[in-house]
Amino acid sequence: MKRIQKVIPVLIGCLTFVASCKNEETQMVKISAPVAKKQPKTFEKHGDVRVDDYYWMNDREDSTVIAHLEAENAYYAEMTRHTTSFQQVLFDEMKGRIKEDDSSVPYKNNGYWYITRFETGQQYPIYSRKRESLDAEEEVMFNGNEMAEGHDFFNLGGLSISPNNELAVFGVDTVSRRQYTLRIKNLRTGEVYADKIDNTTGGAVWADDNQTMFYTKKDPVTLRSDKVYKHVLGTAESDDVLIFHEEDETFGCYVYKTKSKKFIVIGSYSTLTSEYRILPAKEPNGEFTLFSERERGLEYSIAHYGDNFYVLTNKDGATNFKLMITKEGATESGQWEEFIAHREDVLLEDIDIFKNFYVLSEREKGLNKLKIVRWDGTDSYYLPFDSETYTAYVGANPDFDTNVLRYGYNSMTTPSSTIDFNMDSREKEIKKEQEVLGGTFSKQHYMEKRLWATARDGVRVPISIVYHKDTELNDTTPILQYAYGSYGATIDPYFSTVRLSLLDRGFAFAIAHIRGGQYLGRPWYEDGKLLKKKNTFTDFIDCSRFLISEGYTSSEHLYAMGGSAGGLLMGAIVNMAPEVYNGIVSQVPFVDVVTTMLDDSIPLTTGEYDEWGNPNEKEYYEYMKSYSPYDNVQAHVYPNMLVTTGLHDSQVQYFEPAKWVAKLRELKTDDHLLLFDINMEAGHGGASGRFESLKEVAKEYAFLLDLEGKTH
Repeated sequence: MKRIQKVIPVLIGCLTFVASCKNEETQMVKISAPVAKKQPKTFEKHGDVRVDDYYWMNDREDSTVIAHLEAENAYYAEMTRHTTSFQQVLFDEMKGRIKEDDSSVPYKNNGYWYITRFETGQQYPIYSRKRESLDAEEEVMFNGNEMAEGHDFFNLGGLSISPNNELAVFGVDTVSRRQYTLRIKNLRTGEVYADKIDNTTGGAVWADDNQTMFYTKKDPVTLRSDKVYKHVLGTAESDDVLIFHEEDETFGCYVYKTKSKKFIVIGSYSTLTSEYRILPAKEPNGEFTLFSERERGLEYSIAHYGDNFYVLTNKDGATNFKLMITKEGATESGQWEEFIAHREDVLLEDIDIFKNFYVLSEREKGLNKLKIVRWDGTDSYYLPFDSETYTAYVGANPDFDTNVLRYGYNSMTTPSSTIDFNMDSREKEIKKEQEVLGGTFSKQHYMEKRLWATARDGVRVPISIVYHKDTELNDTTPILQYAYGSYGATIDPYFSTVRLSLLDRGFAFAIAHIRGGQYLGRPWYEDGKLLKKKNTFTDFIDCSRFLISEGYTSSEHLYAMGGSAGGLLMGAIVNMAPEVYNGIVSQVPFVDVVTTMLDDSIPLTTGEYDEWGNPNEKEYYEYMKSYSPYDNVQAHVYPNMLVTTGLHDSQVQYFEPAKWVAKLRELKTDDHLLLFDINMEAGHGGASGRFESLKEVAKEYAFLLDLEGKTH
């Protein structure tokens, strides 16, 4: 890609030096913000006309676009120069809490113990294994640090080991567009074979013959995962056989193997509907058979045990899902029989299957619950969790023939623990608790609680909050409020070593469990999407006003943060209630909703219709336009804002925040900060490498702390 190394000021407004002043540490020079040229483009839909003055930013190959982004970065750098040393302090502090020579708890699969570890000073993980015993010699399969050399971005994904343990297929992304190249490595000899497959999702599944694998390809333009191919070891990609093509543009597809290892499964999915095809893993040249034909609105997932499939589904109005059972040869939905009934107050999230037990992941009143049930029906019980706000989840359990359940636990004050639980004896062993280095951390130094705010329609919305025990919650307390609120994704109350840099400087951190997520069950999600999407935004604002009215903070000290769809949330709230917040951090934000959802060439658009609505239909167009942040920028006072993006983002294109910032600069009536930081090498997930990503967090925290005058 062509890069412009020098800003072209004639095109975008020069960075004029207008004044200078000194603070304690450095000289800060005030400069004028980049002014984007206006080049109107008219859009008409349903008789409505929209004019987009900044649509020209959509072309990342255009030198003018790159020049403008470089100018924004130069402006950001100059406006934050006085915090540069503080950013380094924060980075060193956050890095200093991380155990650099860390390693995962080993897990066993097919005769080998697998380990992921880091070495001191290294950015990327090393993947290794030991045969049968943890005392055996280590076999290094992949060293991410060596593989990343020469790349600005690197991600290794989708490791899949052949049944005979000799081969590994792996995916590599060096651009951050989530388009992976598949390669195959011989783990005995270290040879990487000539087989090379581009533009995949990054993973593949081996058949039992150790020669055949199935993988998913992406559409090169929309990046939709739409084709499953079969590849035979040693053959050219051009010889690969197309096994399945998902032609419905609102669906994607993927391929995996059941935990029983008996079946290879192709899944098709949209927001509202799912469908599966199955093939015995021992028959790679056989034909996939349809499990149960898709029905709009019918969601299901499958697990295999013995001669049966267990189907987690919302069939027949089971909003919070139920579990059904069906024989291998009788898989159509009309043949499913109820195994665990639907419950109005409990969301059934998942099932994990072992030889003698199955484990249910449930959510009740927002809290995770793990229920252990013996197959013969002689015993069932819940794991005990005592905190009022925590996160518990089933971990990596690839071994079927074991009575040990591995699960994870943490809370906003308790570091993550990996725990092995004997389902027979009910004894647990903490295999690892996350170490927090630096010598100052103690979980007793922090307080956590769950609050309940009342939304404007009378619905009670939970908030999880954490703060240092020495921080008094009052109208001078800075609070950072975070949320996501889309796709049914639940942000559980979780521990973060990075967050300690805020808490130790007097900030409180609050997670608003707003509608659009699934914290209070599937209805909580249904009430925050499509034509009810605004509930997500008003819930967040009402949680903010609750924190203010109850004396936990004030609008002068309240901050908000969200990324991607959470960045849309940030864009909506600053249009709807800018006076409530002193500062906003909007990460890779989805803010140009109408234009993006009308352009089916943009990655992911068609698959999003069931989440946001299809604006080709007038009702959805008008509703979407009524909250789309870019379409609703107004001439009023906005809070201080930091907006971030990555040039290669495949999830939310860089030009959405670029246009949004340009329009905000044009219309806002205040002199508050509006900063735009573009990572010219990264995509949706930000920088690769465990330490490089901390630099981005340090920038965000420095922005917030600087607004509070807490730069030490």
